[in-house]
Amino acid sequence: MSCYYTWCVVTAGFAALPLCSLAQNGPAYPVKPVRMVVPFPPGGGVDLVARLISRKLGDSLGQSFMVDNRPGAAGIIGCEFVARAAPDGYTLLMATSGTHTTNPAVLPRLSYDPVKDFAPVSLVGVVPFVLVVHPSLPARNVKELIALAKARPELSYGTSGVGSLPHLGAELINSMAGIKTLHVPYKGLAPAIT
Repeated sequence: MSCYYTWCVVTAGFAALPLCSLAQNGPAYPVKPVRMVVPFPPGGGVDLVARLISRKLGDSLGQSFMVDNRPGAAGIIGCEFVARAAPDGYTLLMATSGTHTTNPAVLPRLSYDPVKDFAPVSLVGVVPFVLVVHPSLPARNVKELIALAKARPELSYGTSGVGSLPHLGAELINSMAGIKTLHVPYKGLAPAIT
């Protein structure tokens, strides 16, 4: 999916928001600044997209859309904050499949209900997973990487955190390939890459 197509979908979704308030004969939305909560640290992909969208929404709707990073606990801290906020449309969440599908599946006592506590507004984008290695590693494809991991069990990989989709994906590869690599969790995507 191209960035242009994603932008069109997002813009169309958010452009429809003012129509909801007009249908209720209320004031045009938004009449005050809007908080867009990102449940991850600054510098990652979700944060970047939220900042781009917030700027464009602010320009289009004539009101501030502020990004509020509330990272921690695999996105739970930010999601819980939004779930407990007033349901007035002035606190939005940049949710991910991790916060709304993985967390409920792997955490039995989740402090928010992804179905009851949130209402979907728009699909913002689709993020593919890409397996990459340092150029100095003698593996140019998955077959070579698995062979290397079998020969060097000290091989490690970094992810954006324990229980994240990249972590679960890597563990699936470990399981299917019969290898054991060391997981190095970071506090977000940006630190994992650098």
